[in-house]
Amino acid sequence: MEAIRAFIAIELPSEVRHQLDEVEKQIQARAGEGSRKAVRWVPANNMHLTLKFLGEVSSGSIPDLARILQNAANRHSGFTITVGGLGAFPNLHRPRVIWVGTEAPAELFTLQKEIDAETRHLGYPSDERAFSPHLTLGRISQNAHPEEVSQVARALTAMTIGELGKIQVDTLHLFRSDLRPSGAVYSSLHAFSFR
Repeated sequence: MEAIRAFIAIELPSEVRHQLDEVEKQIQARAGEGSRKAVRWVPANNMHLTLKFLGEVSSGSIPDLARILQNAANRHSGFTITVGGLGAFPNLHRPRVIWVGTEAPAELFTLQKEIDAETRHLGYPSDERAFSPHLTLGRISQNAHPEEVSQVARALTAMTIGELGKIQVDTLHLFRSDLRPSGAVYSSLHAFSFR
């Protein structure tokens, strides 16, 4: 049976993706040439809010995942998320993952917990870290030179990002991730509308 890489996420509207792309460009301009080498930037059309990374999924388990996600969507009404603020894991001074934050209602956290619990029953383990909703802009390359990383850290600590927009969330997506030499390509396998 064929296996695919998959994840569950909320798709972003194009205007929010455009704003995130502009933030990436601002960081790159401030950090200089080092940021292009040190950071693997996420293309704007690949940005989304991940609720659960599943990893390898057999095509035979997709109907069970679809049932779980449709049931979760049926239990929830739409809600709004505000996008803004710049951050990094573990922190801005030692960035490994660069992100823009979200302000989300309790509904998002409830939805994510339900999805995590239901998919765990299918054999997809929970993430060891607590759910922290964010939009990844880029990841520091493992072979980045320390001075390049320092340039990026200085750029991040010098920047302030306000509110970039709001997302009206009324649909969940099961995405497929195809790894290609040019980078990952994501496609929605199923969309599940909230009640």
